[in-house]
Amino acid sequence: MTHELTREQARRIAVRAQLLSADRPAGIVETVDALTVINIEPTAAIAPSADLILWSRLGWPYQPADLARLVEEDRAIFEWGGFYRTMADLPLLRHEMAARPQSREAREWLAANAVFRQEVLDRLRADGPLRPTDIPDTAQVSWRSSGWTNNRNTLQMLEMLVLHGDVAISVRDAGGRLFDLADRVYPADALEIAPEEAARERAERRLSSLGIARSKSIAQPIEPVDVGSVGEEATVVGVPGTWRLDPAALADLDRFAPRTVLLSPFDRLVFDRRRLEDLFDFEYLLEMYKPASKRRWGYFALPILHGDRFVGKLDAKADRKAGVLMVNAIHEDRPFDLATSEAVHREIRDLAQWLGLDIRGLPEA
Repeated sequence: MTHELTREQARRIAVRAQLLSADRPAGIVETVDALTVINIEPTAAIAPSADLILWSRLGWPYQPADLARLVEEDRAIFEWGGFYRTMADLPLLRHEMAARPQSREAREWLAANAVFRQEVLDRLRADGPLRPTDIPDTAQVSWRSSGWTNNRNTLQMLEMLVLHGDVAISVRDAGGRLFDLADRVYPADALEIAPEEAARERAERRLSSLGIARSKSIAQPIEPVDVGSVGEEATVVGVPGTWRLDPAALADLDRFAPRTVLLSPFDRLVFDRRRLEDLFDFEYLLEMYKPASKRRWGYFALPILHGDRFVGKLDAKADRKAGVLMVNAIHEDRPFDLATSEAVHREIRDLAQWLGLDIRGLPEA
């Protein structure tokens, strides 16, 4: 059986799966569990990505300190591969961890630095958790890269050991990350799951968090955006190709309750640009890496979701020293009607209040 969906139905499935309808989740752990991953990009032009993602779902009850407690004290959530995940998902990642790093260059570098690797582990066991600067660089072979990691041997070793599952990120604070041995961060009684079963369960959970996704899509270095053969086949009217659909998403489709949301540029609803254009007909690009003269929407513009449509981008910046959220522009993809304008302005005011900032530059609705 192949389900045939309208674009509106597909959009509503995607929005509800990402917990962005009016029915808000109950708490942080429940939210991370339903989304499967929360991006950790720390750029704080407005707020770190993880905080924006959780605030956009939970609203006022969410506070960053609550997330820190769940990560650092309760160990209900952990960091791996640039994402927060629930600790319950750790067994699903063990086989992938064992296979990393995947590149031949990285594997050869680890092999050449076997002594350095053991020294890093010994230092963590004796004194951890530690920052990279707390651990001497005694690498036998230096890491070579054209990027910022060139010759940063201790950091590179720690990153690889985290991916491999020997080391874990214990704390993240204003000074950066502190690393420790994985067996002091991860539970010792984690379940053993066969590789095939783990891969399938991860794909099923990913589809549940997306609602609708491609079977194959652009490869990602850590967390895929495609789902393989899980779910049921679907087509979307006016969109070429087939999709995989979470059948549970169909059950409450008629109960879709819209709201207006400001999203992080790293939100999973906008992360897959091809899917974003196919289902939402929305063009978006994060421009923080572009020269200012070439930006169309701003350094860290937030996509604006209104119901099941993206209607524009908010160009704003939090100036914490001045105590203000500066609104540089509200880019309307199409002119807002009065109801849309009022809803967007209300959400901007809520964002400023949550940040504890006054607003400047917000035009009349």
